[in-house]
Amino acid sequence: MALIIPIVFITVFGFAIFKKVKIYDEFSAGIGEAVKFSLSIIPCLAAIFMMCELFETSGLADWFTKLLSPVFSALGIPSELTKLVLIKPFSGSGSLAYLNEIIEKHGADSYVARCACVCFGSSETVFYISAVYFAGTKTKKLAMPIACVLISTFVTTIIACLLCKVT
Repeated sequence: MALIIPIVFITVFGFAIFKKVKIYDEFSAGIGEAVKFSLSIIPCLAAIFMMCELFETSGLADWFTKLLSPVFSALGIPSELTKLVLIKPFSGSGSLAYLNEIIEKHGADSYVARCACVCFGSSETVFYISAVYFAGTKTKKLAMPIACVLISTFVTTIIACLLCKVT
């Protein structure tokens, strides 16, 4: 496994030499494009970070947690995971803090902690990834892809909790 990256690098380098590509010039041009792209996504990322902080500070996270806990419990998701499930699409570090809190409170081998770990590991920060991905495209129709990912994340959460209960 340690040789995969060097082999890929040598293969690409060899192919570039074979095709008579000016490697350094193309590498420099690629870095220039990467810097431009990085600068173009800063406003999107700033908006996501501010939305996460406002969601938590305003009390909306707690309100949604209280509102959705019974629904989650009825679907087989422990109510202790509600805040984790709500925060994960917005913030990886925020959801990691909730995961640590759940593990400390319930113990690492508890059903709730196992569910939390599987849910944390099998989901992604949807809005962060969307901000990064869609910032580089001209697409403005974001509702459908984000809705699909959020629905699939919720379904995988239900399945993860079911699997943790079975094992």
